[in-house]
Amino acid sequence: MKKYFLFSTIVLISVTTVFAQDADSLWVRENYYKLEKMVPMRDGISLFTAFYIPKDTAGKHPILMNRTPYSCRPYGEDNFNPRLYSSYWLNYLKEGYIIAIQDVRGKYMSEGVFEDVRPHNPNKKNKEIDEASDTYDAIEWMINNIPFNNNRVGAFGISYPGFYATMAALSGHPSLRAVSPQAPVTDWFQGDDFHHNGAFMLMDGFNFYSGFGKPRPKPTTESSPGFRPPGMDNYDFYLRTGAIKNFTKIMGDSIAFWKDMMNHPNYDDWWKSRNPRNFVTNIKPAMLVVGGLFDAEDCFGAWNLYKAIEEKNPLTENRLVMGPWIHGGWGGRGDGSYLGNVRFGEKTAEYYQRNIEIPFFNFYLKLKGTVRDIAEANIFFTGENEWKNLKTWPPVNTENKIALLTANNGLLISAPMIGSGGSVEWRNTGKNNSAYSEYVSDPAHPVPYTEDVHMGRTREYMTDDQRFASRRPDVLTFTSPVLTNDITLAGPIIADLMASISTTDADFVVKLIDVFPDNFRYDESTFPNPQAKSGINYPMGGYQMLVRGEIMRGRFRNSFEKPEAFVPGKITQVKYTLPDVAHTFKAGHKLMIQIQSSWFPLADRNPQKFVDIYNCDDRDFQKATIKIYHDAANASKIILPVLNN
Repeated sequence: MKKYFLFSTIVLISVTTVFAQDADSLWVRENYYKLEKMVPMRDGISLFTAFYIPKDTAGKHPILMNRTPYSCRPYGEDNFNPRLYSSYWLNYLKEGYIIAIQDVRGKYMSEGVFEDVRPHNPNKKNKEIDEASDTYDAIEWMINNIPFNNNRVGAFGISYPGFYATMAALSGHPSLRAVSPQAPVTDWFQGDDFHHNGAFMLMDGFNFYSGFGKPRPKPTTESSPGFRPPGMDNYDFYLRTGAIKNFTKIMGDSIAFWKDMMNHPNYDDWWKSRNPRNFVTNIKPAMLVVGGLFDAEDCFGAWNLYKAIEEKNPLTENRLVMGPWIHGGWGGRGDGSYLGNVRFGEKTAEYYQRNIEIPFFNFYLKLKGTVRDIAEANIFFTGENEWKNLKTWPPVNTENKIALLTANNGLLISAPMIGSGGSVEWRNTGKNNSAYSEYVSDPAHPVPYTEDVHMGRTREYMTDDQRFASRRPDVLTFTSPVLTNDITLAGPIIADLMASISTTDADFVVKLIDVFPDNFRYDESTFPNPQAKSGINYPMGGYQMLVRGEIMRGRFRNSFEKPEAFVPGKITQVKYTLPDVAHTFKAGHKLMIQIQSSWFPLADRNPQKFVDIYNCDDRDFQKATIKIYHDAANASKIILPVLNN
């Protein structure tokens, strides 16, 4: 009987879901029609654009535009994009928006030549183009040719389309009233997607460009397939393939941007021209920058684009939203109530859509409602699992506290933040000098970024349990005493290491970790297990939650433009900034710092020799002894932005 009841329940849920989807798709087709147009640009090129237009002609409607290199498929005016039936897009359709989705220049059915993160040209003349001018021309055509529009346009996009949203804000078109760059591609050398602090994010770069980067000689509706590695173990595949030059051989000679990355190993003018933060001035539309605290691709871009706009446009209405999300996790990829084993206690994506994004566009594009309830910075703080509405980001009431790395794997946070631990004692306690901790970094056995075996890069690694890394001899672990008070961090983390290496180059990975109590369990009434149906109940007692991790290529410690070799054995400062965090370490928890020199295959391996990494040979890779100092003269520390209540 129980089996029959369970089977009946599953069937009922499945049938109900199908009926709901069918009802939504029926509503969309009954209330909307689709047009496909080639929209002319100033230089004679035309861009393919799909319009979904309300059949209601009683009033006028705002236009919401999404420009994408990922295709506005399906093509054909009888073929509706199935994403429109999702609750996320359906919200806009039921508000009566005209939806415009455009293939950017040189992609899919648009004419012209595609250029990755095409540089912005603030001094365009005559028929010169960039993505801002393409946006301007598209808006100008739309407001003059799409029926029953109200002459008010918004632009938004997630990830690469987030870059195009940023470029839209630079277009200067008077009808563009509101823009939302979401997880925006912003700086592909310092923090987004393919480089973090100069370290090449190998797995994402190779996987993405082996397909996306293939040339498109003429307009097409088809995508190009990427390289399919053999097997299902990415650690094994990337390690066996070896040096970066071996991946270049697999990639072939036709993928222009891969070759560009290989030819621009330092932060030169080529990279700077592709950094929108250098150009975000004189922005007129209202801005809503959105990102995920645990975005594995573009966490850097959201935080830092907001800050750049804020700095250069003091009169612009500029707001920030950061939730506990993966890449695009607020836009239809889950409900935002959990990530991996970590739970957040509410459907944060639905909260955002209902209370922030839709009211934002409605106010500026429909003159409906208010934005008084949308703060300057709308930030979800994990750990305490609460939204905070803040007047600035970082908050003005933050104070930098120093967390000192100490002998015997200790971490001493400025009193009175921790309950016990006493004062720092600098002394030599044995045959190994307690002035430093050391490990051997071996490129033949790099530290994995996750303990699981898989081929694709996970998103869950951003909150993964780090106990697997704590057990490795090539990972240093520094842990605070048990906290007697909550500590809330709000802002960027600064790693300030005093290190020496036995070779001429090395990477440094610093991880900020929340160590749960040994008896920790989620309250299932408040934090239901999202994986209960699969029978998974991960042991959360002693969980070491990754809150933030970041890599620094050591050669760039003083300058991204001019790399420098290390002097073997010389104590050297390695100081860099990790992306912002918004997290509360609860009383009863511990704060942990891990330090290592590889994060594989998330980031490529440093040969640990000062050579051209993109063109070096397998024989150039060598072991390095890394020493992290923690004595009075050479104190390694982590600078924490502590929020004062």
